[in-house]
Amino acid sequence: MEPGRAAGAVSALSRRGFLGLAGATGLAVAGCGALDLDTPPGQTGEQLASAVPLPRSFQVPLPVPPVARVVGTRDGADLVELTQRRGTAELLPGVRTTVWGYDGVFPGPTVEARRGRPLVVRHRNELPVPTVVHLHGGHTSPEHDGWPLDLVVPVGDTTGWTPHHGTGSLAAGVREHRYPHDQRAATLWYHDHRMDFTGPAVYRGLAGFHLVRDDVEDSLPLPRGDRELPLLICDRAFDADGELAYPARDPALRHEPGVADEWMEGVLGDVVLVNGAAWPVHEVDAARYRLRLLNAANARRFQLALRVEGGGALPLTQIGSDLGLLAAPLEHRSLTLAPAERFDVLVDFSAVPVGTEVTMVNELGEGRTGEVMRFRVVRRAADDSRVPDRLAEVETLVPGRVRREFVFERGSVGGHAGWTVNGLPFDPDASQADVPLGETETWRFRTDVHHPVHVHLDGFQVLRRGPGGPGPYDAGWKDTVDVRPREVVEVAVRFTGHRGRYVVHCHNLEHEDMAMMATIRTV
Repeated sequence: MEPGRAAGAVSALSRRGFLGLAGATGLAVAGCGALDLDTPPGQTGEQLASAVPLPRSFQVPLPVPPVARVVGTRDGADLVELTQRRGTAELLPGVRTTVWGYDGVFPGPTVEARRGRPLVVRHRNELPVPTVVHLHGGHTSPEHDGWPLDLVVPVGDTTGWTPHHGTGSLAAGVREHRYPHDQRAATLWYHDHRMDFTGPAVYRGLAGFHLVRDDVEDSLPLPRGDRELPLLICDRAFDADGELAYPARDPALRHEPGVADEWMEGVLGDVVLVNGAAWPVHEVDAARYRLRLLNAANARRFQLALRVEGGGALPLTQIGSDLGLLAAPLEHRSLTLAPAERFDVLVDFSAVPVGTEVTMVNELGEGRTGEVMRFRVVRRAADDSRVPDRLAEVETLVPGRVRREFVFERGSVGGHAGWTVNGLPFDPDASQADVPLGETETWRFRTDVHHPVHVHLDGFQVLRRGPGGPGPYDAGWKDTVDVRPREVVEVAVRFTGHRGRYVVHCHNLEHEDMAMMATIRTV
């Protein structure tokens, strides 16, 4: 028996059967094969191949998501209203693609927030299926966190829906989420989190930035305005009609969860999108820029580097991690982002002559997935920004004696091959850890294959990776950590402020949908 494979965890769908499914939906399949415990997604050619001709790279301008408008107040908080609905988008130039988006756009509008200033976001669901909104990285009470069973059922279609497993709550068309923003400035994001169907919902477009700012960040001489770019990076594939292609067991997303078994390791597309555009280009000044990098892919990892036309590379100066500023800058030649991770970096385009082209590449990609986007340095400009020697005070967590282990591995889930935590599929009613508020614990994450592990409510700090200390990308406060095949990562975690049910799960969305999630309780 392979390591990490439970008895009976065998593919229920033949390769021939899956190819028939692919043909029926206009999909092509590249390099489809058996799961490989040693080869992580993002480094192989095993991906969906689009059936529509793909465009040349670096021909369309980089879109910047719109900023959500505050429309009023609600119980002393600012109020933002977003509608989840179908829309059309030109993800590929000249091709209209149906998306499910917040306000019908992908990415959704960027929510701008400020530390200590509460915000209510009122979500209206005009899609054909229930949804759940999770503020990823938000320090939020359990009723507003996006518990995967707290469904918002479609407007006008409120009968016949029941919460999964008979637990959770139903909201008829509209739900309000209150965010206190009692946390440091950080690059957060919001996305769908419906149990069993997160992967296809996010794949269709339900994701957007949520930026928290504070006085500490404002006091630093960092790039601002047009020189601060949020970059939501993901991969997708397209069918012959230009629609998003996804191998869901139930394309209507109403009944059977998960993907066809041959894609249970994670769905990879052959098109790289940045802010909803395929391989875009952006004109920049010869000046310093701040890039807020978010890996919003379902399963693909990106190793990002900036290659200069004619040879060489620009360094990436990291100033922030998932949950805010580092204590001091770190310089990287490249950055590896697992799904859901964020890195805040500075790039100095004045280091190259005007007229230079700088290409963001994915060093884990092959062929077209090795390209991400391009910057064209088009003009000289004044620049009063700089890289501070010190950024922010970062508390160092000192773990107590309590140690817990969470093992992420393949297993049998409901008669199908699936993914488990400590050998168990997700059970919303059974807590795998009751954690006292205010106490710092050591948690150990252990894996069979690659798993990006995400903890709700509060962040953590990486203590060690394997036999050594933290890795080069582990600095600062994290809410998601990339755990590599057969690796052990230890983190210090402390929960504060809110009692209730939360989840720990793998942020490979196909793994999450196929039960790789555990309930925890803060007590």
